[in-house]
Amino acid sequence: MSEATPAPAPETTPKEQPAKVFAGAVYECVRCGTKTSQQELSRLPEVKCICGYRVFRKVRPSVVKQIKAV
Repeated sequence: MSEATPAPAPETTPKEQPAKVFAGAVYECVRCGTKTSQQELSRLPEVKCICGYRVFRKVRPSVVKQIKAV
């Protein structure tokens, strides 16, 4: 009588999805005004400025889009 070894159970840990990184996104600290890119923020364990503040705003481009009316 031979014993068959049971198959190992499949891993149930969820796979982490990589965060979408937009190359042109620039953020500015509300307190000190330091500008940083999305790539730099994604490398850190928590979103925090060098001054310690955690509130950022997305810097808008200086060019205004003009859309033709329909």
